[in-house]
Amino acid sequence: MRVVNVPLGDRSYFIFIGSGALSRLKTECSKITPGVRCAVISDTNVAPLYGDRVMSVLRSAGFDPVLLIVPAGETAKSLKTVQTCYDQLAAHRLERRSFIVALGGGVVGDLAGFVAATYLRGIGFAQVPTTLLAQVDSSVGGKVGVNLKAGKNLVGAFYQPRFVLCDLATLDTLPPREFRAGLAEVIKYGIIFDAALFGRLERDLPKILDRNRDVLSAVIARCCAIKAEIVGKDETEGGLRAILNFGHTIGHAIEAISGYGKFLHGEAISIGQVAAARLSAELLGLSSRDVDRIVRLFTRAGLPREIKLNAAQRARLFKAMKLDKKVSGGEIKFVLIKQIGRAEYGHDVSTSLLDRTLGPASRITHHASL
Repeated sequence: MRVVNVPLGDRSYFIFIGSGALSRLKTECSKITPGVRCAVISDTNVAPLYGDRVMSVLRSAGFDPVLLIVPAGETAKSLKTVQTCYDQLAAHRLERRSFIVALGGGVVGDLAGFVAATYLRGIGFAQVPTTLLAQVDSSVGGKVGVNLKAGKNLVGAFYQPRFVLCDLATLDTLPPREFRAGLAEVIKYGIIFDAALFGRLERDLPKILDRNRDVLSAVIARCCAIKAEIVGKDETEGGLRAILNFGHTIGHAIEAISGYGKFLHGEAISIGQVAAARLSAELLGLSSRDVDRIVRLFTRAGLPREIKLNAAQRARLFKAMKLDKKVSGGEIKFVLIKQIGRAEYGHDVSTSLLDRTLGPASRITHHASL
């Protein structure tokens, strides 16, 4: 079992990574509060696989749990779903000593965390991520929230979990497309922070795609350690933490204009990261060799690299980017890289340069219509 600490003073917590990590659920929940009412929030994909097991563990620890099942997919991250969860928590009479277990992928974690942050002005919650993307990214760091029609994660909070359990066995039931989408966040950590990790991904990608648990354990732990270090220095994204948004400005806009569902999050930010790499070559002198390595790794991972947009679609994309949380003074701020492993945040990118980067002159290797 690998353990990563997220250093946040009296709100510090541990991430447990390994096969069988779910076995720690009883012990870790008992540390939050002795046997009280609690809730498990999951979705229609994950609840049938792991819901009964988690509920049984909680009951054996003396808790009185209720299982809330939300629809699978990004559309569940809505204020309407939040209201439904509130009503069910009230019906089960949760109190301030109660807690919520988020059992599922990034959507469930973001949603359950936001519900926990706001119900009764905040109750404890734990993350049990069951997707690769959630294990390396969304379950760690305390960003919780929901979407609006105008954009992704526009309503939310910074609210840290009490602990995170990353059980590698849950990845065995992950569909191939979801697993590959999670690799987009894994690759991101190498691009922005750790050139050695990027090199390992280039070398060990076949083993990762085969879901080799020894390799996965080490890679997931390294990703979590990178995020823990960044969050420990900048919890509320006042500066350094912004580098975690590499590729997300464009990626979130793609998700928004395509109706939250056509592209998985990892697929959208894969396109965004390749575009950001090309912008980095234009603005920061990123070498063509590094751009090629980035494009090649996403290609080998089976992820989309580009998207074909007509003029009207590009206009919608730029409008969506203007609603991004990283906009300052009406200007879109981009995370760019000088070299693999070294990112910078807060760069202005002109619409004309962005248009050229996404434009028809680019070779389209994988595209979809919006």
